[in-house]
Formats: sequence, C-alpha cells, structure tokens
Amino acid sequence: MKKSILFLILFILSQQIKANRDSLYIPQYQNRLQSLSRYEEFFCDACGCAAGNGSSGFESLLNPQFVGVKYFAQHYRAKENLFMQDLTQDQYFNTIQIWGKVPVTQKLSIYGSLPFQFHEKKTLQGDINISGIGDASVMGIYEILRSKSDYHQLNGGIGMKIPLGKFDEKGITGVNPGFQLGTGSWDYQLALSYKFQKNRFALMLNTDYIIKTENRKHYRFGDQWNYVATGFYRLWRNEDSIFSGKLGLQGEVYDRNRQFGEVMPRTAGSALYGKLGFEISYKKFSLGSELMLPAYTQLAGGDIEARSRFSLFVNFGI
Repeated sequence: MKKSILFLILFILSQQIKANRDSLYIPQYQNRLQSLSRYEEFFCDACGCAAGNGSSGFESLLNPQFVGVKYFAQHYRAKENLFMQDLTQDQYFNTIQIWGKVPVTQKLSIYGSLPFQFHEKKTLQGDINISGIGDASVMGIYEILRSKSDYHQLNGGIGMKIPLGKFDEKGITGVNPGFQLGTGSWDYQLALSYKFQKNRFALMLNTDYIIKTENRKHYRFGDQWNYVATGFYRLWRNEDSIFSGKLGLQGEVYDRNRQFGEVMPRTAGSALYGKLGFEISYKKFSLGSELMLPAYTQLAGGDIEARSRFSLFVNFGI
C-alpha cells in the first residue's frame, strides 16, 4: 500500500510537468503566486527530537513578507515499555505557532517563529499531558541565484533555535525522549533550497541540516537532516484569487542522542512521508492545509512508528 502511494505521487508529478503551457509568471500576480510555497515550515514544530520535530522543508521562506498562524498535528505510536513487542502507546504532538518573514534588503530576509505546544500520550497508567511555550526560531535567508527568466532560484539560510521551551529531564527516560516542550539547547541550522517555476508548474527541492548542542542537563539530541521534493500546480485563478495543489515526498534522518557524552541506544532513526495539500489565496489573505502519511518509518530502533501529520494555516501579507 505504501509503495502504491509513492508510485501515485511520482506519477502525478511527472504528468504535471507536461501540463498546460498557460503563463504562470504575471507581474500583478507575482506575490500571490510565490505563496504557492507558503505553508511549509522550515523549523521544528515541537522539539527537534527523533519523534515530534515536524520539520517540513524550506518552502515557506521563499514567499513575500507575511505574518500568520499555523496549526500542526503529529501522531505516533510507541512501545508502552521495553518488555512489550506491540506499539500500543498513542502520542500526539500539537503546535500552534505565530510565524512571519520580513525583508531586510532585496536579497536578504529574516524569518521567525514562536510556537505554543500541547502534547499528549496515552499510557496504561493514564494520559500524560504537557503544554507551554516551545523553542523560538530565527533565520537569515539569502537569495544566492535567480535566473533572468525567473525560472530558477537558489536560496540559502543560516539560523538558530532559542531554548524557550521547558526541558524535563524525567521525560528522556521514556521510549520517546522527544516528548518535550523544548530541547533546552541552542541548536543551529543550515539550509539550501532550489525552485524551478514555469507556466502552471513549480518544483521545489529543499534540504537542511540541524546541529544540536548539549543542554544544561548534559543531554544532547542527535543532529537531524531533512530533504523535501514538492511539486506545485496552479489549478485555478482569477483577478483576486488563486487556488493551487501540491504533491511531494519528505525524508528525515536522525543521529543518536547522547547524555554526558555517552551514546543513548535506540535513539537514531529515519522516516519518509508522502504529502498532499492545497493553498487558496484571496488578495492579501491565504489559507492552506496539508496531510502527510508515512511511506517508511524506522524511528528509535523501531520502538516508535510515525502515523500521520496534518497542518492548517492562515497568513496575511504585509
């Protein structure tokens, strides 16, 4: 079933490249057309750990200046304890965040986000809930290259995560040490994004690497590598509004966690998702949503399984 989903996504993307040659680049629509890529978040929504990070790529950093609110939900299943073979514990990571992007010069922009987390896991002893402010993020984005035809664009970014969220040392004793409001550490991020846009179709290839440091409790979450390929297709437009759809693949790879310099077993892992979404814009407002389902999941040595992700946002151009 998972292989079928991947095949379907790749097939549809290949067909969109051959699609209608109606011009996509029209000056009066430029800002709204760039919002095709608006609703992907670059920074970790939860805590930047092996499960619950919610990294979604680099796309949102390519649109014009905006402020907005985004809701992001993740569902995982984990082993209740080490003596059980079945994945019986449901874990839900939920984030509501304020985010925005402001231009500094023609080629340089600043992106920032501030999340509020409310997470839940269901155990045999009862439900466990945590909530509060998460880790804030800030990044500088620089336009490295743009072709004269505007068909090609290459952007790079350097940023950091500010440890505002609470890190609970007791939380790392569970099967998922990522069940936290924050990492408690200053983490750093390098990113690169390429966009090809012609007619009604746009393709985005994104990759970023997160360098994580040791927190005050001498715990360090493993570094993380994300990669994303997303195809966008404009389905409809008029003078004031645009509706577009998107299909893509997203992968995440996590290194092992460490405590007092010692490697923590069964903390590394990787996952691959297929994703489907849409965005509709009207004048300065835009509304979008996305659903992600795992094609492959091997987190925490198989002790954690990714189930689904869902996002919904509302942005306002400034």
